[in-house]
This record gives sequence, C-alpha cells and structure tokens, in this order.
Amino acid sequence: MDHPGPPQFVAVGDVIQLAPRDPDPEATYRWTVTEAPLASEATVGDDAVEEFVPDAPGRYTVTIETPTESHDLTIRVFPGERRPTGEGAGPVGQAGQSGYSGFSGYSGYSGQSGSARPGESGGASGFASGSGSGARTEPPSDEEGRPRVRLDADLEGETAVVRATPTPHPDSSHEADDLDVEFLLDDRDDVIRDDVTVDDRELRVPLAAIDDQLRVHGVAVGASYSVADAVSVERLGGGENVATHRLNDPPEWVSDTTLYEIYVRGYADDDETAETTFEALENRLDYLEELGVDCLWLTPVLQHDGKPHGYNITDFFSIADDLGDRDDYEAFVDAAHERGMAVLFDLVLNHSARDHEWFQDAYQNPDSPYRDRYEWQESGEPGTYFDWELIANFDFTSLDVRRHLLDAADTWAEVADGFRCDMAWAVPEPFWKELRDRLKTRDPEFLLLDETIPYIADFHEGMFDVHFDTTLYFTLRQVGSGHKPAEAVLDAVEGRARSGFPDHAAFMLYMENHDETRYIVECGDDATKAAAGALFTLP
Repeated sequence: MDHPGPPQFVAVGDVIQLAPRDPDPEATYRWTVTEAPLASEATVGDDAVEEFVPDAPGRYTVTIETPTESHDLTIRVFPGERRPTGEGAGPVGQAGQSGYSGFSGYSGYSGQSGSARPGESGGASGFASGSGSGARTEPPSDEEGRPRVRLDADLEGETAVVRATPTPHPDSSHEADDLDVEFLLDDRDDVIRDDVTVDDRELRVPLAAIDDQLRVHGVAVGASYSVADAVSVERLGGGENVATHRLNDPPEWVSDTTLYEIYVRGYADDDETAETTFEALENRLDYLEELGVDCLWLTPVLQHDGKPHGYNITDFFSIADDLGDRDDYEAFVDAAHERGMAVLFDLVLNHSARDHEWFQDAYQNPDSPYRDRYEWQESGEPGTYFDWELIANFDFTSLDVRRHLLDAADTWAEVADGFRCDMAWAVPEPFWKELRDRLKTRDPEFLLLDETIPYIADFHEGMFDVHFDTTLYFTLRQVGSGHKPAEAVLDAVEGRARSGFPDHAAFMLYMENHDETRYIVECGDDATKAAAGALFTLP
C-alpha cells in the first residue's frame, strides 16, 4: 500500500511523523517536499520514517517515492497561534500530531494563493471560509476554545453533496455562523480540485468524477481549528450504485454496551475444576450474562515475562502458556459470542518486555541487528516511561517494528471484536491511523478503544472509536471522597465538548480498573453505589 495516509491539519512548529504504510523493511523509501509556501524553508530527511516540521502557514505537499510508485501527502498548516490548547488538545508539537489537510474555502480553494518555492508547483494556502465571516488572517482576540464540526454526505441526483455543520466552543460568545469551514480532499483518491465546487458550507462533486471512492475531510476554524471529521462516497463493487458513510462514527453496537474487564490471571483463579484459565473464565460467562454484560475486555493474554498483569510481552504472536493455547482462547471467544458478548483484546504496542529476544540481543550490543528497534537513552538504558524497569519502548522509526506490530494486530483481529489499545498516547498517531484504516477496511464494526490519560480530542480523528473518560473517572473519585459536589459529575460530562471532542465521539465510563484502587476502598459503600448508578445513567 505504501501511501502515507490521509492529509493532515497541523500548526506551525508541530512535528509530523511521515511513514509509508504496510511497509517492506527491505525496501527503499524517499521523501521530498514538492510544494510549500514561499516563506518556508522546511525540509525532510532521507530515512524511510521521517519527522517534518512546517515553519510557515499554508499548504505543503510531501511526496514519498516507493519501489513501485510515488504518493503525495497534503499538509495544511495553520499559524502557531491557532494551535488548539487546553484540556483535550494533547501535547504541543508532539510527533505524529493528528490532523488532516487539503484544500478548502470559498469557491473551492483555500484563502490566499501565491507562488510556491522556486522550481516547485502549487501555491500557499491561507485561511478561507466555506461560510461565516470570510477569510481570516488573524484569530479574533475575544474568541476562546476549540470549535467542533460534523460532516454529512448525501446523494442528489448525479451529484454527491457534503455538508459541514460547525459548532462553536460551548463557552464562546460567537455563533456557528461566525465560524469558517475548510473542506479537504483525500490524496489517496482520484478526484481533483477542479472536479469540486464549494458554496457556503457545501462541497459538491459529480458522481462521474468518482472512479472508486472519494473521502472528504473538514474542519471548523475560529480562534483555533477543530478535530477534523470525514465522510466517504463509494461505488459499491465498482459499479453504478453509490453509498455514503461517515468515517469517524463508532460502531453502532457500542452505543449501549456494558463492558466488563476481566483480569485474566485473577478473576477465576479459584476454579479448581478447569484445566486451563480460559476454561475457568468460560465457566463464569453465564454469571456475567445474568449481570447484563455484553462486552468483555481481557487483560493481555500473550506470552509475557511472568508478571501477573501480562503487559510485559515477550512474544506478540503466541498465547501465554499459563493461560492455555490459541485453541483454548478461541474456544472462550466462541463461548462468549454464543451468549451475545463481544471480546476486546488488550493490544500492547508501545513496548516489549526486556525479556523479549530482540531486547536481549540488543542490550549493550551496538552491533545487534535489533538495536534500532528500541529507543535508547544516553546512558545506554532503553527508553521507557515512569521508570518502569521491565519494559523497553519500541522505536517506531524502524520499519521492522512497524511491520512486526501490524502483523501481530492482523493476527489477533481475526479472533477478537475489538482492541483496547494500551498506552495509546505513547504510540505515534500515524501508526494508529494506519491500523484503523487497515482494520476497518476488513470489518467496519471492529472497535478501537484508547487508553489515554488525560483524554485527547484529536484521537477521534481517524484513530479511535471510544475513549476512556478519564475526566469523569477522576471527578467520580473526587465526589465520592467528598472533595467535590455531585454536580461536578455533570460538568465532567459537559467537559467533553469543552475539550474539543465532536458530538459523535463515544466514551467508556468507568469508576475503576486494574490500574486503580478499588472505589469502595477509597470512597466507601454508599458512594460506590451512587457512582455505579451514575455510570449506568450518564451519557
């Protein structure tokens, strides 16, 4: 596939990770900046996975040359002062910062036009409006908070129509009519700008211009820009019939799901009749069904270093010996499905155990063929978080790492209904976008749940379906311990929109998990019952 994926929206100074998709570790890939604003001096290096830092607002095109063809990636860059900030915005300048780009605006183009660098094609893109107050060059000083947007696609005769509905930040004094809208075409599709017209908040394209698929991305623009939304117009089976769908909506089955986490090495360890842990877990399914549970999250089930939580993995392709084998795991999944329960596989991609064979060979061995598959500190110790001594962070600039983990995800997606993605915040966003596209192409109902603390609104932009509601979790703890009034729970729910999450984002509401102290221990019996009631009634 090789194409680096959807276009991106970022701000000046953001660090963007560029990587080929579905990579061949033995192949040669080369990046070039083929279009940039006149004021830009940004360049890109010679490695297959690179970091690109735009230094001027406008529109950039970076091109990847693969062994068989070349692909363009459009990057729409806003001035640094428009970068989203505050809760839900994520770290400033983070590598792989999410976002899309393309073209936009009144008459179908984006803002100011002008010459690109000498010898290169294209022009600079300023701010433009598909509606609202018109093209802006500076954000209004009295407007704060991140807007939101929703795209919908319809068919009108022989024309596909994409409509944008922008919404101002809940605390903004501005109206929706004050917001601008930018539409974006996906570089992976064959539709070109000349095929498209933009009028107010509508983008129109003749169906005759769509060979196979058209993906349109869009943002609302005010003082900052929103999380992008996206829709697709597709020909079914390559024929005359055409369908539309929204790309960032969660699967319908998760809208009213009761999720239960199973700590696999402790939940049923008192079952003395079962031959394997998976059989013991299967023996508990009738009880869970009676509780109304219809989705199970299993903590990691792969080969590990012996720690009971299982997050220090030594083999990404084998079921842990202490639990059973793959047949035992699949029998458990089948038994859950017979009871109408989905199963989430805990996907750990940020790191391996230090007992992993790659790390064992690479540690203190600069000549190891596995050395570049891990991050290393100047001290010679591996990169890690929170001084965790038993794991080592993978280096996602290694094509071998990306290939290995994509193959592992493919393997376990065949026998799961979704992934709970461990430490999602630590893995580069382009990797999650690739994984989502890869999985959703095969099964649009496959669920991706991110563990990100605190939550990041941009993670709903082509990466995850459902997010840990960490704000509500911490608020429930504060209310239960008497440090906040009960009304704070409603503020936490409303905080999702204040953080920039679109209305179509979904959240996992929880009061505890394996990482946390039991709620009843910290807050007492009465507060626990009240918090549980809140989980089952809040949106």
